[in-house]
Amino acid sequence: MRVLIIKTSALGDIIHALPVIDYLRQVSTGVEIDWVVEEPFLPVLEHNPGLSQIHVVRTRKWRKAPFSAETRKDLRALRMELRERCYDLVFDIQGNLKSGLIAWLTGARERVGFTREVAQEKANCLFTTRRIPFRDSDRNVTDRYLRVVSALFGRDYRGMELTGAIVSAPEDEAAAERYRAGLPGGPVILFQVGTTWNTKLWYPEGWSELARRVVARYPGATILINWGSPGEKALGERIAGEVGPAVHLLPWLRIRELIPVLRRVDLVIGGDTGPVYLAAAVGTPTVSFYRATSAATYAPQGKRHRTVQAAMECAACYRTSCDRDGECRRSITVDALFGAVTDLIGQYPNGKDAPC
Repeated sequence: MRVLIIKTSALGDIIHALPVIDYLRQVSTGVEIDWVVEEPFLPVLEHNPGLSQIHVVRTRKWRKAPFSAETRKDLRALRMELRERCYDLVFDIQGNLKSGLIAWLTGARERVGFTREVAQEKANCLFTTRRIPFRDSDRNVTDRYLRVVSALFGRDYRGMELTGAIVSAPEDEAAAERYRAGLPGGPVILFQVGTTWNTKLWYPEGWSELARRVVARYPGATILINWGSPGEKALGERIAGEVGPAVHLLPWLRIRELIPVLRRVDLVIGGDTGPVYLAAAVGTPTVSFYRATSAATYAPQGKRHRTVQAAMECAACYRTSCDRDGECRRSITVDALFGAVTDLIGQYPNGKDAPC
């Protein structure tokens, strides 16, 4: 059997979908699994031994010039590439118009996706031949992806041990190992201070106070700041200036370079954002906080992870801007996050050796 997974973006969503590979390999002997992904997120998948082929798409570029000769050429090539694989099943777990079109381009008779009520864009349902409803128990986004994929195999994913492995190139692993060897011997904790929505961010003073408490509680600890924009870099520099030499800014890292670094730190702290989910996928404990989004839906699962939901009656509002933004940020207290840090480090001082 040859199966195609369409999950093109974004970083965190692709990571949440990785267990579908393990599910398919467990329920279907000899299955070949292909995946469609946006070019920036290829490093999450490109070394995965469970995948037979990866189709890379560049839909952002295509949207900018939909009628250009280059776009038409790319789409013709994608259609040919997909149809040559002769898929028995296509699972569209993206749920928007572009993913629906990609599913249609495959020419597959069985194209499975979301119901109209939950699809990101209702037009997606024009391109699927079967639409799978969620159950009330499918609260976490990974559960929802697995519900769609498992519906045709007659075996519920619940009770199965499923992982979402991410494999790096040897040269990237070696570079991260050299970087880690140059740090002090105490615990290494990474702060992921940035994300895409303002309503997912924490407040700067909170990051600095949390860093002070970590350094005071764990002498010899190193705090690394990951950043991806000038604003995030400036925040990292502010934290380092206010806390002292225990805080280090990472160099700007591409996804493929960041993955093995996350594998080598002892704990990652951040909001609802891709690097936190990358950390969880490679086995690193996490403390994550949620404001406009829901911890129940997106938070990493398992004993090595702690979550804090904003203490607001309107939390998980999914708004990208809000007049009460400052109040919401401060409803996530330093005490709550620091308590989660000490709880994890106390239980699992060697985070990578902790049970899942």
